[in-house]
Amino acid sequence: MNIIKYLNLKSIVNLLKKLLFLTIGAFIAGFALESFLVPNTMIDGGVVGVSMIVSYITNFNLGLLIFVFNIPFLLFAFTKMGKYFVLQTFFAIVMLGFATNLFHSHDVTHDHLLATVFGGIILGTGVGIVLKNEGSLDGTEIMSLVLSKKFGLSVGEIILGFNIFIYGAAGLVFGWEQAMYSILTYFIASRVIDLVLEGFNSSKSVRIISDKAYEIGQILVDDLEIGVTYLTGKGGYSGQEKTIIYCVVSRLEMAKMKEVIKQIDPRAFMSVGEVNEAYGMRLSKRIDKI
Repeated sequence: MNIIKYLNLKSIVNLLKKLLFLTIGAFIAGFALESFLVPNTMIDGGVVGVSMIVSYITNFNLGLLIFVFNIPFLLFAFTKMGKYFVLQTFFAIVMLGFATNLFHSHDVTHDHLLATVFGGIILGTGVGIVLKNEGSLDGTEIMSLVLSKKFGLSVGEIILGFNIFIYGAAGLVFGWEQAMYSILTYFIASRVIDLVLEGFNSSKSVRIISDKAYEIGQILVDDLEIGVTYLTGKGGYSGQEKTIIYCVVSRLEMAKMKEVIKQIDPRAFMSVGEVNEAYGMRLSKRIDKI
């Protein structure tokens, strides 16, 4: 019985934590929209962008339009993506509506360049926090996930298709210069979203092929405290058996690793790839020490 109570309490705490971060993310995004983009007639992409255009033309409340335009996407996603995601997205969109009303007419700058850069950074931070906590502020992303499975297109390609029409409409309504500023804001926001989701300590996967693989691996383990895995491969040209070192390192460890490899075997082959997420106690401890 105590275990059941503990699990229930833990679930409630996790839910409250998610709702808190969804609220924070939505309010940050709302601040970016009302304090940077709206005063400078710039828009975001997706449903939010459509809402901003309609609000400008009709003078209707932006927060209400965002909520209303997202309802069809939420209903569509309810059977496709699970009730918890939809309910958390519904909550985040409601909070975004409140935020846009709270920050309405709180202009920070009318300099287009400053509004583009800082509006994009702040907007990307808010959206990234919401996405990281399993919610969304825009129904376009939900629709894109479903359509990508149906038509074999990537989510990015579908979102790009939507946004071409949206920014084209923005050019007709606000002028093409404002549309270009809007596209730049969207680009900055998307990069910041990636940074929020992946974290500043983004990791890299490394594969090292060397005749001195075990010697290199021992130095990596003993001196740099990097966990390694030895894989077996076969040279396509020589046909010889090769030992491959595989490891995941932080961005800050790359320079030290390269130096070690050059000292031991200057002829070693090393391939580096991006890792969006990496879990494990050993990796976490190393990153904390850096």
